Amino acid sequence: MDFEKIEQAYTYLLENIQIIQNDLATNFYDALIEQNSIYLDGQTNLQVVKDNNKSLKRLALRKEEWLRTYQFLLMKAAQTEPLQANHQFTPDTVALLLIFIIEELWPAQELNLLELGSGMGILGASFLTSLDKKVNYLGVEIDDLLIDLAASITEVIGLPAVYAQGDAVRPQILKESDIIVSDLPIGYYPDDQVASRYEVAASEGHTYAHHLLMEQSLKYLKNGGFAIFLAPSNLLSSPQSDLLKLWLKKNAQLVAMITLPENLFSQGSNSKVIFVLQKKGSTAVEPFVYPLSNLRDSQELADFKEKFQIWSQYS
Repeated sequence: MDFEKIEQAYTYLLENIQIIQNDLATNFYDALIEQNSIYLDGQTNLQVVKDNNKSLKRLALRKEEWLRTYQFLLMKAAQTEPLQANHQFTPDTVALLLIFIIEELWPAQELNLLELGSGMGILGASFLTSLDKKVNYLGVEIDDLLIDLAASITEVIGLPAVYAQGDAVRPQILKESDIIVSDLPIGYYPDDQVASRYEVAASEGHTYAHHLLMEQSLKYLKNGGFAIFLAPSNLLSSPQSDLLKLWLKKNAQLVAMITLPENLFSQGSNSKVIFVLQKKGSTAVEPFVYPLSNLRDSQELADFKEKFQIWSQYS
């Protein structure tokens, strides 16, 4: 990866976004979508934007360099125009862990991958650029801005991503997938009537959206496939967790639980765990459990990877 090129691309893109923001009196994210559109079709009266895009094209960025540039841009945007926590993209260190886990769990050369709550598309783009196999990727997202942003970013990078706009809690017409991934949005689901159709539904008040998404996910999962969730660390001890645990016991089996370091998150109370599930009826395995304390510790990461590989070979 050429970080000098990435820095140059970042500078060109940031200048273009700021020019477009001023010209259209819009926010950073809409300006980025507009910049992506101009980059692809060349249609603009803004001469500096045109010139910068010509310079961008001369850089001939590789897919992973484009992705890193967009990550830096979105980190910059988060400083000045922060989005709500559920709309922020999954940290790169966590994405790399998920890529490793998927490679180990699914050695086949083709993968049907569904992401529920695909957000800005950065995690999906990470899968498409880094997984060493053919990936048929579908992202489902309800937010207009996020799905437009994701689609425009992946089009510029040149990735074969497909996006569908919709509420992932409501029934969708989707084929079963080998792997389902979700960085679960945390909070209450507002529609009690829809929630009441689920086994994890609360008897009073709103139900946790992340509980509903976990139950919904397994409906789209092939037998023998894996559902991988980035979930709050108190998932099994929070209010309504008894309902979730009853559903898990009846319908799913825990395959792996990997605790992520608290320092990855702005507040320790927001810390998360990677949960890997399969449908009930799949071959029973001894769950893999590992508490990661420091993702910058190469020795700890090597130990985790070695133990996970050994476990996956014999599971």
